Amino acid sequence: MRVDHEERRRQIAEALLRIADTEGLQSASMRAVATEAGVSLRLVQYYFTTKEGLLLDALARLGAQLQARMEQWIGAAGSPPTPRGIVTAVLSCILPTDPESRRITRTYAAYYTLVLSDPEVLAKHGTAQPDLLEGFLAKQIRAAQQAREIDPARNPEMTAAGLLAMVNGLGSSVLGGQRTGAAALEILTHHLAELFRSP
Repeated sequence: MRVDHEERRRQIAEALLRIADTEGLQSASMRAVATEAGVSLRLVQYYFTTKEGLLLDALARLGAQLQARMEQWIGAAGSPPTPRGIVTAVLSCILPTDPESRRITRTYAAYYTLVLSDPEVLAKHGTAQPDLLEGFLAKQIRAAQQAREIDPARNPEMTAAGLLAMVNGLGSSVLGGQRTGAAALEILTHHLAELFRSP
């Protein structure tokens, strides 16, 4: 019987992501991951020689899941999507408003908590996706400025960073029980309406 190595790696990494979502990454020992994945500890160590390797592989998979969600939401935003539609879709899909986005937000929160307690592990890898996302949003904001939908005096990079910081803060407030996902979405919609008011 031929073993599908990529399928095995995915099975193990997704077990880690499930633990991160429900218990946090402090609980994610290699042994706990093996138990969650239903495989032997030796098999986990065969595919991932270090816990850091496993953490980073799972983080990349989490990023791919978020990316796929964004593409789905952008696709549903209209054809062809406008800069405003893209910015709204991307930021809305990050907010924890349904089971999938709550899982993704909780799992990212587990990674952030790990970075705070062990900065070495993810410091060199953990910012790649947020940086890409900020750059992508800044590009959409520039396109909206050219279409005269956003004040040309605004700094696209600063605006993109501020929007993402707001969405991350709103996400934390939803997970912390301060407000509902619907209320967070309402706040985001309010700010985007102000941003996209033609100058």
